[in-house]
Amino acid sequence: QVQLVESGGGLVQAGGSLRLSCAASGRIFSSNVMAWYRQAPGKEREVVANIVWSSGNTYYGDSVKGRFTISRDKDRNAVYLQMNSLKPEDTAVYYCALVGGQFDYWGQGTQVTVSS
Repeated sequence: QVQLVESGGGLVQAGGSLRLSCAASGRIFSSNVMAWYRQAPGKEREVVANIVWSSGNTYYGDSVKGRFTISRDKDRNAVYLQMNSLKPEDTAVYYCALVGGQFDYWGQGTQVTVSS
């Protein structure tokens, strides 16, 4: 059983930055992928970024390329999302997820609000 806890969300002005953290309990296997998703009210859930746990290879959604950076810390069993040049369109609940195993695991979400 894996548990994920997100933190670091908040209110920020357009152009500002936030750093989200996701702490995982339990074992993360080398084949797993850690991902950040987001969902705004009335909108479809979308992939923000993901990272392969073993290799560190990354993927970014088109809307965040060049602005967001995903990273991991194996010693801390954690994944991070550095968000720069934030836009009001980035406002959403951000979820950390562990995928690629027998089951998918999700955190509780953290709210990010970007004001104009």
